[in-house]
Amino acid sequence: MASLTAPGPAETAGPGVLRPPRVRHRNGRTRTWVEVVVFVAPALILFIGFVIVPVVLAAVYSFFNLPAAFSWDMLNAERFVGLDNYTRAFSTPEFRRAITNTFFILFASLLVQGPLAIAIALLLNRRLRGRGVLRLLIFVPYVLAEVIAGLTWKLLLQPNGGVNALLEGLGLGFLQRNWLADPDIALYTIFLILTWKYVGFAILLMLAGLQGVPKELGEAAEIDGASWWQTQRYVTLPLLAPTIRIWAFLSIIGSLQVFDMVWVTVAPTVRQMSTETMATYMVQQGQFAGQPGYGSAIAVILFLISLVIALGYQRLALRRDLAGAVTRGVR
Repeated sequence: MASLTAPGPAETAGPGVLRPPRVRHRNGRTRTWVEVVVFVAPALILFIGFVIVPVVLAAVYSFFNLPAAFSWDMLNAERFVGLDNYTRAFSTPEFRRAITNTFFILFASLLVQGPLAIAIALLLNRRLRGRGVLRLLIFVPYVLAEVIAGLTWKLLLQPNGGVNALLEGLGLGFLQRNWLADPDIALYTIFLILTWKYVGFAILLMLAGLQGVPKELGEAAEIDGASWWQTQRYVTLPLLAPTIRIWAFLSIIGSLQVFDMVWVTVAPTVRQMSTETMATYMVQQGQFAGQPGYGSAIAVILFLISLVIALGYQRLALRRDLAGAVTRGVR
């Protein structure tokens, strides 16, 4: 029976030749590129203006000996010092101490905050009364602004502040210290404050990762006779490893850039003796000491250290996690 439908483009392409209908993609591709430009351009402009341009300018300034009252006409051969600012930085005991303090905070964060966050997350992941309230109380410090948190702890840790008063009331007066003015313990005090501030974020990430661990695996391990600790060690923690690696990456980058808490809580004299970090040293020298060229060199050094660590960590630790998330176009 003959078909009553009109012949389509594929039937009328030529005698004895069937060709698929030709679809024009030019308009679609143009529309796609227009959408990409419209949505990406604002963010790209901001990124270039507030990230790329400052980095480039800092690199340029770092090769000059600039006064506090800097102007563009001072970028001339008379003030060009080459790598002298970098040589001065690594030969200065204060900057070497700042590097040591920064990496102390970095490694202490990984060794203390990570296990603490995992332990609390495993506890909060179980059925407990008031679990929601506990999660809220733990996460509240993270959402507080660093300046507010720093000033609060600065008042609490004064010689006549709340912490020493509490120790006196508990009969532990022998533990009273001048927590933020004693160079021997000021850095450890800062680290405890940072742990209180940021461990809530780590716990939140761990709890989110635990939601992706199938409960059936834990139940199967318990049926096979595994204890709770064995279940966590051999089932839960391996499946939580991608989340742990992501948190460690964020913690490393955050530790390298610690500034607000140290700057707000510790007096300048004590900070220069014991708690200076690379970020605080950069601001102190570049802005308050009137040496923008030297401060720019410190900024470039901090940027390069962060970049090298970030790229190395991504290649060594995050490569397996990112491999499955990257999609490649198929031609």
